[in-house]
Amino acid sequence: MALNNNRILIAPLDWGLGHATRCVPLIKQLLLHNCIIFIGAEGSTAKLLKTEFPSITILPLKGYQIEYSKKRVTFLLKIITQLPRISKVIHYEKRWVEEAIKTYNINGVISDNRLGFYSNKIPSVYITHQLLIKTGLKLFDKIAHKIHYHYINKFSTCWVPDFEKEITLAGDLSHPKKLPNVPVQYLGALSRFKRLELELEYKLCIIISGPEPQRSVFEEIILSQLHLCKEKIVMVRGLPNEENESKHSFENLTIYNHLDAEKLNAIIAQSEMVLSRSGYSTIMDLITLHKNAVLVPTPAQPEQEYLVIHLSNNGLFQFVQQKDLKISEVLKCSKDNNQTLKTQPENFKKIIEDWLNQL
Repeated sequence: MALNNNRILIAPLDWGLGHATRCVPLIKQLLLHNCIIFIGAEGSTAKLLKTEFPSITILPLKGYQIEYSKKRVTFLLKIITQLPRISKVIHYEKRWVEEAIKTYNINGVISDNRLGFYSNKIPSVYITHQLLIKTGLKLFDKIAHKIHYHYINKFSTCWVPDFEKEITLAGDLSHPKKLPNVPVQYLGALSRFKRLELELEYKLCIIISGPEPQRSVFEEIILSQLHLCKEKIVMVRGLPNEENESKHSFENLTIYNHLDAEKLNAIIAQSEMVLSRSGYSTIMDLITLHKNAVLVPTPAQPEQEYLVIHLSNNGLFQFVQQKDLKISEVLKCSKDNNQTLKTQPENFKKIIEDWLNQL
């Protein structure tokens, strides 16, 4: 491809690792166009992206550090109490972006769900699959929707990682009745993985992900049941900051704290089925790999609870609530799950090319 030497600044939200992983295919495509990439991140997000792209410059950028409640009844209250800090981070990242643009001569900005990560001086893209926000209460849905659009409309354009027509992975979340005022483009499914034809080695691949404390709660529930399973199982704990030391007492179980994209891609391909959260980036990975899976929505997270019902109704995946999770029953699902997975065009490649030509 032609040289253009565009200097692009990218920052994913630090709400779990899914925002970072779905930026991976976008970064790869930008690199194919000879862009110079700068990533704003810290903590686990920075560690993951540095592993995937060792030569790319990571600029320290403070995250939102959202904390979840363990119970649904306190979910909204927990989020509301964090709004002052979130607002403070939004103002901070707005100043941070302007300084980074000057320092590194940036001419294009891409924000994955970071509300203040834009500039009025250069083209700025906002990425989200959740144009319509689910909070669990209609009144708060309307308030959150209005606030979200207020920030989206400050960007030049909005990219939605979902299909525009036919099967949509996020349903009403990505296809609300009213779109933002800025141009909206549908990227298709974004995944850092590709389909591999490998011999099956594991009956089940368990992927632990998401923010605390529910990440640990999910893991503890699973570990308490694995001694009853005889099938060969592999588990990835979603902890990129920890060393890959496997500490367990089950011969049939292999545990990794974290795997890079290439290794995790192979592990999933070698597994008959997957058990995971219903995080949106995980869903896009499973769709891309055409992999059979049982999804467990994070308790008290209305978005994930909506997604599993939407996907189940469309015949894509089965799901189980965390309180009802039984690994023995999950292992039986691989024989009964009839999916209607479809592959649609990778629109994001053309959209990125067109965007770069406008810089």
